[in-house]
Amino acid sequence: TILISSLGLGTTLTFIGSHWLLVWMGLEINTLAIIPLMIRQHHPRAVEATTKYFITQATASTLLLFASVTNAWTSGEWSLIEMLNPTSATLTTVALALKIGLAPLHFWLPEVLQGLDLTTGLILSTWQKLAPFAILLQLYPLLNPNLLLTLGILSTIIGGWGGLNQTQLRKILAYSSIANLGWMITILHYAPNLTLLNLILYIIMTLTTFLLFKIFNSTKINSIASSSTKSPLLSIIALLTLLSLGGLPPLSGFMPKWLILQELTKQSLFIPATIMALMTLLSLFFYLRLCYATTLTMNPNPTNMLSSWRTKPYHFTLILLTSATLSILL
Repeated sequence: TILISSLGLGTTLTFIGSHWLLVWMGLEINTLAIIPLMIRQHHPRAVEATTKYFITQATASTLLLFASVTNAWTSGEWSLIEMLNPTSATLTTVALALKIGLAPLHFWLPEVLQGLDLTTGLILSTWQKLAPFAILLQLYPLLNPNLLLTLGILSTIIGGWGGLNQTQLRKILAYSSIANLGWMITILHYAPNLTLLNLILYIIMTLTTFLLFKIFNSTKINSIASSSTKSPLLSIIALLTLLSLGGLPPLSGFMPKWLILQELTKQSLFIPATIMALMTLLSLFFYLRLCYATTLTMNPNPTNMLSSWRTKPYHFTLILLTSATLSILL
């Protein structure tokens, strides 16, 4: 209870704070609260993931503190929206990029996510992104648009390429997260409301995906193949959610991508828009591979087919139904 309430408290502090130290403190409480949750299953992989996460987050926090101190030193202002020093703005961007796992500072994310169980992985992929984005959405006019654009395009490229040869579901979700964050960061300077829309939709779709994998109890592509025999309906929901994450019309995930491409072309950034649209095809390829494994391959074991096809009752049906409906039909 203490850890989960601290997670909430840290993020809330960052949301409401307008003083740099308060914001930094919120991020710090947030990081310290999730570490015991990550290391809860005593497994070497979990310990390694937690250590990697702690080191990267500590580095990012230090950088952020350094940026705010530099800003206070030059301008005498501790307010969040008074960041007039370009060096501080760049440092802040880099620190937050490291915190949320934007390429080229993304190397920790797949490794860390792979070492966690699905519940903690869900918290890491959704809740932990809120506080850094709250800061970015407040600072967007002061940040360097070219830097944001570079980070965003690199993230979509790496998020697309990285997921291609993965067999572990959590790593695939990590790369999909990197790609989605790339889309959000690219448009941040021009239309922050689109960033917010994309973030909300991404959180809903990721929540659905993680809950489904939790019900299927699968962490690898080959173990997800037997899910369609366990529960045909859920595997169809999984198929649609994955396609929505990939951004296929007429599913919800298509909306933010369409609006972002439209906005980028309005700003006459045709080349970035083209690169990002092409890189979405790569992401779509590995989502389609997951869909293929989930719904189109039959499990060869005949005893499994004859056994009762009803899955065990699970306790988050309402959350799953709501989030699945939102992530498919918006």
